[in-house]
Amino acid sequence: MYQPRDYRHWVQGRELVSFNVVVKETDLYIRASSDLSIKARKLVLEYRRQLEGYIAQYPSFASSLKPLPVAEEAPPIVREMADATRKFSVGPMASVAGAIAQFVGCGLLCHSPEVIVENGGDIFINSSKDRVVAIYAGKSPLSGRLGLEINGEETPLGICTSSGTVGHSLSMGRADAVVVVAESATMADAAATAIGNIISQAEDIPAGIEMAQSNQELIGVLIIKDDKIGIWGRIKICHLPNPERNLDTVTSPNL
Repeated sequence: MYQPRDYRHWVQGRELVSFNVVVKETDLYIRASSDLSIKARKLVLEYRRQLEGYIAQYPSFASSLKPLPVAEEAPPIVREMADATRKFSVGPMASVAGAIAQFVGCGLLCHSPEVIVENGGDIFINSSKDRVVAIYAGKSPLSGRLGLEINGEETPLGICTSSGTVGHSLSMGRADAVVVVAESATMADAAATAIGNIISQAEDIPAGIEMAQSNQELIGVLIIKDDKIGIWGRIKICHLPNPERNLDTVTSPNL
């Protein structure tokens, strides 16, 4: 079921051009140096075609809650999803939102040096300047009050969020938000799902941090449950007195 992306109204930065691309379940909010909506739509259609074609041949890729091997002829987006989810013992589609953001974002880089692709709260970002990414965590009192400060020199990055209390995506846990930062949005999405699966109460936050620490490909993680928070890695948190400030994008559970 579609849910309005109300958090997108928090984004106020105006030096980039903003536009939406919607194809079936894919709903992207993109910011770039110019309106690249036609090129972005072509990329979305192509990567959806690859995924849908593969799923037509191998239906279990869409339904499995466990990692699956993929055929040798599988397209790159399928192979990357399978590789990322295998490392975190979750089903291949646990990384689909991050993968679409990643592949579309990379495809736009030859047209714009500044690209931010947000896909239901999962983000690919490439920037020449520092950016602030607000964190949406549903009914938690911390929602919209914390942000990630992203160093432009460290991009491209993936920033993805999973939740058991917000959005429609499947989670075995009850975290308000598990935010993962990695070099790949596909990897960040898979990791956020896996960590979110084990957070049922605030006391589970240390176990989530331990899971993140076990994978050297992750840059950092932030876990929110109710009014409690856990942070690990090379990430910098800032306080947002008002979420409607000059934000560059918002990470949220998949809506």
